[in-house]
Amino acid sequence: MRTFFELARAEFRRFSSYRLAVVAGVFTNSVFGFIRASVLLGAVDSAGGNLAGYTREQASSYVWLGQALLASVAIWGWTEIADRVKNGEIAVDLARPVDLYFSWWARDLGRAAFTLPARGLPPFLVGALLMGVVLPTAPSSYLLGVISLVLAVSISFTLRFLINLAAFWVIDIRGLIGMSVVISSFFCGLFVPVHLFPDWLRTIAYATPFPALLQYPIDVFSARATGLAALQAVGVQAAWLVALVAVSRLVLHRASQKLVVQGG
Repeated sequence: MRTFFELARAEFRRFSSYRLAVVAGVFTNSVFGFIRASVLLGAVDSAGGNLAGYTREQASSYVWLGQALLASVAIWGWTEIADRVKNGEIAVDLARPVDLYFSWWARDLGRAAFTLPARGLPPFLVGALLMGVVLPTAPSSYLLGVISLVLAVSISFTLRFLINLAAFWVIDIRGLIGMSVVISSFFCGLFVPVHLFPDWLRTIAYATPFPALLQYPIDVFSARATGLAALQAVGVQAAWLVALVAVSRLVLHRASQKLVVQGG
């Protein structure tokens, strides 16, 4: 555990050194948040002030909570494992006395621990001040929200890790990454809440792990899901994480048996 803690702390420090990138990320998140909020609020107004249970205040909360969590959940492309497979450095990683999957998982949690307050909180405060948000008053919503967020970050990492493992079999995974970003961005609720999908499309979305990346944490943090519903959302996230970890361990085992690098 000490090793994984040190890896997480090192990743926290690594990301904290890119100060200009943080400023650029805050600016981009804020601008993108205003665009998303304008579109969603326009839809709510067109529906007479209530759209699938979302009022103007709730819609604003959804958008700005999403902007706050977006950098931490990190649904965008990531290729560090794939790059190490291509240049052969993955052989050194597999030879180390530290589990490859859990060591990178610890590092990703360290990254998320930095990006949440540094890149997520400022856009949320901007949105709260300029457009207004509604937050729950019950402490349990925040406690379950933190648990939901940790699960969301872990699920996101495991999905990205699985895609990177494809580099053991294919030469270039950029196409897979691009396709995964488009699919996950749509089904996680980044563009519009999954609750606004048509019934048939919402059923498909909830049959995938993608709503566990943003929709569930936002529902819990905004108190749209409370009590048993919040516990159910967190439980679904936990179930997806267990399943994805099992699949990633199996794929990693097969990949390590397939690995061939120069020199044997």
